[in-house]
Amino acid sequence: MSGLDEELFAEKATVIERHLAVVDERLPAGPEELQPMTDTSVIVIFHLWQAVQAAIDLAVAACVHFRLGAPQSYGEAFKLLGEAGYLQPELAARLSQATGFRNAVAHAYGKLDMDRVYRAAREGPADLRAFLAALAERIQ
Repeated sequence: MSGLDEELFAEKATVIERHLAVVDERLPAGPEELQPMTDTSVIVIFHLWQAVQAAIDLAVAACVHFRLGAPQSYGEAFKLLGEAGYLQPELAARLSQATGFRNAVAHAYGKLDMDRVYRAAREGPADLRAFLAALAERIQ
């Protein structure tokens, strides 16, 4: 099977990197500085959420492209890619967990644990970039 569609990958990778750049720029030095419902927290949460959503979109497209089946959940998209060897299992597991962050933002914004948000914003971008690097290897 041929590699993942270059145009779709490039579009989603650009979107992810653009959102991660804002997260990197706006994330405070420590978790205590990330307070709920401030301009900084709203910006960090929104851009991290958008980066995760774009990665989910790309993961679902990759599952379909690589004929892994249609995932039944966002997290399953990353699990299928891991099980098929397109992602390292540990990375697939972390990305699957990142979909929980996306769901928490989408469905319970007012109840977000800001320490969890800070950890996701500090650690998550490396996983999203590793995901992009793994898929980039599949483009012909």
